[in-house]
Amino acid sequence: MDNLIRLNIKGISYSQTQTGAYALILEEKVGGRKLPIIIGSFEAQSIALALEKDINPPRPLTHDLFVSLGKEFHLNVDSIYIYKLEDGVFYSNIIFLNEDGQRAEIDSRTSDAIALAVRFNAPIYAYEHVVEKAGIHLDVMQEEDENIKRATQFEDDIDLLVGLENDLNEYEGWTKDELDIEMKKAVQNEDYELAARLRDQIDNMEN
Repeated sequence: MDNLIRLNIKGISYSQTQTGAYALILEEKVGGRKLPIIIGSFEAQSIALALEKDINPPRPLTHDLFVSLGKEFHLNVDSIYIYKLEDGVFYSNIIFLNEDGQRAEIDSRTSDAIALAVRFNAPIYAYEHVVEKAGIHLDVMQEEDENIKRATQFEDDIDLLVGLENDLNEYEGWTKDELDIEMKKAVQNEDYELAARLRDQIDNMEN
C-alpha cells in the first residue's frame, strides 16, 4: 500500500434550499488535501446515521443488512480503496476477509463502500494519483484563516440533510484560472459541492 493514502471522513456538506446531491468530504489523515465526492441522498443519510452511533433506525437500512449478512457468514470488511476517477465518477473496491483469512476484492460504488467501511470500522484509502487529481489543497487557506468551520455537525443536523444541485451555467466561458480562483473561494466558504463541480469542470477543460 505504498501509493495509498489514508483518508478520514470530514463531514457531509448540504443545503436546505436545493435538492439533488450531497458532498461527502474526505480528508487526508496526514496532509492538507480534501476530497469532495458527490453522493446521493440515501447514501448521505446512511453514512450520517452510521457515524452518529446514538441514532438507530427502526428498521435496518440496506447497508445494515450487509453488516448482518457479514456477521452471519463470518465476513469482515478489511478496508476499502478508491482506485480511479473518470468523468467525475470515483471507483472503489472493498476488501473482504472471512474467518479463515481468505481475501476477496469486490467492485463497489464509492458511496456504498464508505457506508460499509464506517459500519465495519474499516480504513478508507485512495491511490495517490486520485488524490492528486481530485484533492483540493487548503494549506494556504488554513494558514490565513484559523476560523474555518467544520463541514458538518452530524449530531444536530441529520434530520435536516437535504440535497444540493449546483448550476454551473453561469461559469460558461470562464478560463481555467478564473474557475480555479472560484473553486478556492467555494472551499473557503465551505461550499464543497460547488468546489467539487468546479474541479470536475476544470478537469474536463484540461482533457
